[in-house]
Amino acid sequence: MAFIAASATGTCEERLVVAGGGASLFALHPGDRCRITDPEGLQPGMLHMLAPMDSAADLLPALAAHHVPTLAPSDAVMRLLSAIAADADRPGRIASFALFDDGGAPGAIIEFAAPAGAVCVMEAPGAAMLPDAQNPPTELHIRIFRAAAAPADAPALLAPPKLDLRVKAASARAYRVAAGDYIQIVDVEGKQCSDFLAFDAAALDAGEEYGLDAVTTRTLMGTAFASPGLHSKYFDARMKPLVEVVRDTVGRHDTFMLACNGKYYDDLGYPGHDNCTDNFNRALDPFGVAPRRGWPAINFFYNTIVGPDDGIGMDEPWSRPGDYVLLRALTDLVCASSSCADDVDPANGWNPTDIQVRVYDRTTDFSPGIAHRMTADAAPRLSRQTGFHPRTAALTRNFVEYRGFWLPTCFTGEGPVAEYWACRERAVVMDLSALRKFEVIGPDAEALMQMAVTRDISKLAVGQIVYTAMCHETGGMIDDGTVFRLAQHNFRWVCGEDYCGVWLRELAAKHGLKVWVKSSTDQLHNVALQGPLAREILAPIVETPRHLATVAELKWFRFTTGRIAGIPVVVSRTGYTGELGYEIWCHPDSAPALWDALFEAGAPRGMLPLGLDALDMLRIEAGLAFAGYEFCDQTDPFEAGIGFTVPAGKTAPYVGAEALARRKASPQRLLVGLNVEGAEHIGHGDPLYAGRMQIGVITSATRSLILNRTIALARVDIAYGTIGQTIEIGKLDGHQKRIAATVTRFPHYDPDKIRVRA
Repeated sequence: MAFIAASATGTCEERLVVAGGGASLFALHPGDRCRITDPEGLQPGMLHMLAPMDSAADLLPALAAHHVPTLAPSDAVMRLLSAIAADADRPGRIASFALFDDGGAPGAIIEFAAPAGAVCVMEAPGAAMLPDAQNPPTELHIRIFRAAAAPADAPALLAPPKLDLRVKAASARAYRVAAGDYIQIVDVEGKQCSDFLAFDAAALDAGEEYGLDAVTTRTLMGTAFASPGLHSKYFDARMKPLVEVVRDTVGRHDTFMLACNGKYYDDLGYPGHDNCTDNFNRALDPFGVAPRRGWPAINFFYNTIVGPDDGIGMDEPWSRPGDYVLLRALTDLVCASSSCADDVDPANGWNPTDIQVRVYDRTTDFSPGIAHRMTADAAPRLSRQTGFHPRTAALTRNFVEYRGFWLPTCFTGEGPVAEYWACRERAVVMDLSALRKFEVIGPDAEALMQMAVTRDISKLAVGQIVYTAMCHETGGMIDDGTVFRLAQHNFRWVCGEDYCGVWLRELAAKHGLKVWVKSSTDQLHNVALQGPLAREILAPIVETPRHLATVAELKWFRFTTGRIAGIPVVVSRTGYTGELGYEIWCHPDSAPALWDALFEAGAPRGMLPLGLDALDMLRIEAGLAFAGYEFCDQTDPFEAGIGFTVPAGKTAPYVGAEALARRKASPQRLLVGLNVEGAEHIGHGDPLYAGRMQIGVITSATRSLILNRTIALARVDIAYGTIGQTIEIGKLDGHQKRIAATVTRFPHYDPDKIRVRA
């Protein structure tokens, strides 16, 4: 994956990410500088260059020591380079270099200048990781500092286009699109808005204008703007869908404002200023569309903010160079796209630039996706499917994008209520592959984990797991997660936040620790088998080595390794439901076969698949914390209801220890359970009151099926956290309507965890 950024010197900088186990193609021009980084360490690289040369050392003196004349590119790379040489009639030889092949440290860099032009392929080789191994192939990063800034080009095509047109800054273009074809709208240089209009072509030919209607769309979709997944369509006033969103690499657009128009600029004191409305009127005139003074467009990349006071504000767009929205036409359309002309406020970053529009044939297969970035400057990565997706997709169309993965919310055959009862009474299987996994290895691995988390990792035995918090210096939480001890100097950190890996590497570098933190999320997918029949279903089908615990012998928060139907797995006695349960970890390639083996054993006992909707009911009943709800970086573990993860006896220094000691000595808020009167809906963010005074907030709530009442988790002022205390939940403006609630012990269900320990 490649993306472009402006460097501090004003020259053009390009960045590429080579996926672990993959390869990337790029070109170097004379005078370009190339920097290749192994951010996580221990990842070999193979650089193959096609260039005119007498010798590799003459071309690249800085890489002479890495030149391996006997290193042959893979067959696929060789075919690619040979095809490029033939197509471009490019004379030259292929030289290969072995990089980072000496057990490199995290952040190792190799940098060189290109005295001559070259076509390059960078490989990050690596085999599939076994679930009990810790050698995942990981990313290599490439930064190219161009010697001469080239004109801004749109990113690489997604497929051969039927139409490829440039919408120049402060202009608009109209075009036809056939039903089923795809429309890609690309922000070429970043921070540039693009208004989009679409009309039913058949109706337009009959003299009727039916275009995109934002009010109808917001009403039917229940969202501010459509996005990939269930709420993806844009409708006209007849409630007929005209387009659907397939991909979106930005996730922030506008459907509330008119396209910029002459009145806007007149009122600001810029009469006669170029504007999108007049540009649309001119572009659409040949198609018989009547002009308007202001067009109600869908404005992609426009950063509007609707505040709590109902005011609509705006700021610079979130879009970066190469960001795009990919739409699919649901009927024959006449479309128009603009490059917004606004240069008098932040709407286009004060500098209007070009937009690229491409149309691809309906037969092209594009996966749906939303861009996920680990950090603000990371390359975008589109939503991906888990290894279990072929099986879950056969059972439901109800998927939601969750932290870069598509996960099912419920299954159409039964629904969340049936899934819930199956977990409480029998067994369920759920896909939790979106969890982030990091392999922490090296002689200082224990020292790093001791410093990074609140639990005392020195007490963790091989084969044992501990649930813990990871905090900032302020005591606010980065994340919660589990630490697996695989060997004396080998740990696995499983959590929900990508940034944990970056933070662990930064912490290790700061303290000079010899340790590697390797991302293994894409090498290790997992399902949870939960419910009172979980052991009965799982034990007979797992074969474990004689020296390790069987499933029947496995204690709470322990793990073992083995095979299911010949598939290598790690089995841990962990879960997120409050029931007896296990998680089974495997390579994504083995996931469908693992799913089949589990259901062959579990279906006769009434086992069902379970989605996120039912999981939310289960985890709230069990009093289990969820990021963004029970905790954030301003909430400490005590306020999140997991103060038990901060043991008083840990003497080894760790990040946040001093702040947590202060917070524990002077608590201000705590997490409590609530029993709520009646059956009205309450939810995350609802305020809690004592009289006119707000004293807390609902963090999570659900209608408990097994308890037959509404329950909640809430963060309250410590003065109102006594069990039996009566408080009120504020609805409407918080004062016009109140719902009574009583503070109670939590977890609400099985508070002594008898079932999960069974």
